[in-house]
Amino acid sequence: MVTEIELKAHVSDVKALRVTLSEKADYSYSFEKEDVYWEPVFRFRLRKEKRLYPDGSESSQCLVTWKNKQVIDGIEINEEQEFEAKPAADFETFLIKLGQKPGFSKHKRGWAYVQKEKPQNLGGITAELVEVRKLGWFLELEIVTAGKAGDTGQKANFMEEKNRLLAFLDSLGVERKAIESRFYSEILAEP
Repeated sequence: MVTEIELKAHVSDVKALRVTLSEKADYSYSFEKEDVYWEPVFRFRLRKEKRLYPDGSESSQCLVTWKNKQVIDGIEINEEQEFEAKPAADFETFLIKLGQKPGFSKHKRGWAYVQKEKPQNLGGITAELVEVRKLGWFLELEIVTAGKAGDTGQKANFMEEKNRLLAFLDSLGVERKAIESRFYSEILAEP
């Protein structure tokens, strides 16, 4: 199990932020993600993701993910379990036979970057400049740590990681008031 510590912020000038990101982070790949949340027996996400790398190569995968989510001061802390489903169509057929049904979905596309300079012995920050269909553009910043959010030491780490995310956000010129504390599902559910 891993814990993700992440934030997302609304973006008003996508072109300018791409330039700043390319100065402060290394470009990894462009992506397209289609997320479908399955229910009612057990709620989880089935993500079909395609990536295009700078060398022209491509990859695609289908990931099954479930999370324990919480938000503290606009920062998400997600305990996550994930595995690849292959082939995806067979897995979806299996889910239907179990009584699961596809529900809410979201589509994302954008570019992924990794922080150029990271503190010694600490994980780097992954930055995604992402367009969420029907919602617009966001910057997602994430740090992945090992273990559960409630483990001893994780609470102290949360403050340190939160501060690193906020400092990186500041360095990119994105105002803190642009941080979105709601989950995408909450925003998409609004009338």
